[in-house]
Amino acid sequence: MRLTFGDGAAVDARAVVTQGRITLEGLHAHPQDPVADAPVPPPARGDVVRLQEPPAMRRARPSWPRGREGRLMAAQEYRTAQAEGRDPVLAVMHASGRSRRRSLKLIAAARDAGALPARHNRR
Repeated sequence: MRLTFGDGAAVDARAVVTQGRITLEGLHAHPQDPVADAPVPPPARGDVVRLQEPPAMRRARPSWPRGREGRLMAAQEYRTAQAEGRDPVLAVMHASGRSRRRSLKLIAAARDAGALPARHNRR
């Protein structure tokens, strides 16, 4: 089997499945690496091979402009979600990739800048 990564690197593994067990017979990394390319001896009968899980990948936050442009984009997302009957705060959270607290601050900044109407009628 071959595992291919996003950067073009690959790992080839020769595996045999017998009676519900997987036995690895060889591993080769591409691009070639002298250590990884060394032959791997097959595990002894009865040995359990545990595959490591890949490290947790961090979710990349979408690019979001700062300042006035960011506030205007937040206001646009907010108004669009309101018109479609969706939760506007969740729409800003999803679009900006920020937490609820940061999104609420962004919405408040858009209100202060006049891009959104006041939340409540003040007396």
